[in-house]
Amino acid sequence: MEKQDARDFLTSLLNKTLRIVATDGRMFLGHFKCTDPVTSTTPCVLSLGFLLTFLTVPQDRNVVLANTYEYRQPSAQQLTEVAKNAASGSGSVTMDMTSRYLGLVVVPGQYIVKIEVEEFTSQIQGRNPYADAVVI
Repeated sequence: MEKQDARDFLTSLLNKTLRIVATDGRMFLGHFKCTDPVTSTTPCVLSLGFLLTFLTVPQDRNVVLANTYEYRQPSAQQLTEVAKNAASGSGSVTMDMTSRYLGLVVVPGQYIVKIEVEEFTSQIQGRNPYADAVVI
């Protein structure tokens, strides 16, 4: 993907609802606002303050979400309690995720496992499927 294509894709996601899953199992649901700027090199400075060289470093790829809710899986203790209750014959068991409102959130890129765009059928139907078609 070319740099401009990547920029256009990220621009198309602005203000859309993203669902981000982190390595610890948490899920963040919020409106996409921005990412970190991309730089290919960074200066490496010695302790004496001399500029040593420019090194290529991996990018952070942090994602900023607004109006964000955090969702967590049930804890091990909650699962144990529910398992005990289920063993006593209470029938089927349902465990809900816990949630809380966080507001503006920066999700560090190193902890992102998956990013999904939340779109509804009504949003998808309004698109022209032939908008990007090439006429021959």
